[in-house]
Amino acid sequence: MRKFWVAGGLGVGLVFCLLGLLVIGTYTAAAGLVGGRAVGLAKGAVPAAYQSLVQKWGTLCPAISPALLAAQLYQESGWNPKAQSPASAQGMAQFIPGTWQTHGVDGNGDGKKDVWDPEDAIPSAASYDCELASYVKGAAGDATHNMLAAYNAGAYRVIQYNGVPPYRETQNYVKTITTLAKSFEAPAGPVAPSKQAAGAIYFAQGKLGTPYKWGGNGTPEEGGRFDCSGLTKAAYHSVGIELPRVANDQWNAGPHPKRDELLPGDLVFFAYDLNDPRSIHHVGIYVGGGYMINAPYTGAVIRFDKIDTADYIGATRVTSDGAKALPGTNAA
Repeated sequence: MRKFWVAGGLGVGLVFCLLGLLVIGTYTAAAGLVGGRAVGLAKGAVPAAYQSLVQKWGTLCPAISPALLAAQLYQESGWNPKAQSPASAQGMAQFIPGTWQTHGVDGNGDGKKDVWDPEDAIPSAASYDCELASYVKGAAGDATHNMLAAYNAGAYRVIQYNGVPPYRETQNYVKTITTLAKSFEAPAGPVAPSKQAAGAIYFAQGKLGTPYKWGGNGTPEEGGRFDCSGLTKAAYHSVGIELPRVANDQWNAGPHPKRDELLPGDLVFFAYDLNDPRSIHHVGIYVGGGYMINAPYTGAVIRFDKIDTADYIGATRVTSDGAKALPGTNAA
């Protein structure tokens, strides 16, 4: 629940003026920044229960990284250790029984290989990736891309084409996982500014003063009202980026800038458990100066609020490719 207002003495025109200065100033300062290569896992990107496993096994071979392994697990199951697909893929890493029988490992050393146990499933996913990487190590091009292509199309096809084969599905899979991995990485340098952020802010500021509606998507039937994630989804839809409907699913739509690196247009998130992104319950659009445009709760209106509250978990710099890479969306 957000409880802070911009000082009541500021007129609406002055608020918009300040907002414009914040946007212009922040983007001017960011214009020359070049994103550094990200390393490790971003704070809060992986549920705490699995973070040490992903960090450990994500360094099993040079073709993978903790962030890449996290992206695969999130894409496969959304961190659900009991996930089961109609095709009988099982567990967090979604192994089919035949593949598990051959490639599953006893990661926790308890004497059994359990596809439903993350302590076995996560090491098995990493081990399988590294096996595939070894099969295609002679192919030209990027070793990680070739490994992912082998995961999707089979090692034989990667060897046949001497690299990522010319299959749209396989090329999309490689792009999806490598893009999604960026949302799990701890950036080693500044994150590149978003090109669409200003348009998203423009949409959101046009909704200031609109009454909040739980589950609202801004439709005429709803009187143009929104809840928090409905507003962020609509704001980015206005600039051609399609986000998921639920706040915690929007978290992985791009990389995660640090608190002191926030730029207008970043999505800012709030969670019940700061070590578990699946517990995110609220999202707003950052505008600079420690404030966001916020659709707070029933009985309130869309307004400016401070972001620095005890449940602030972090932020996401939305990218078009990042949104497309999310599970359930169409990668291009």
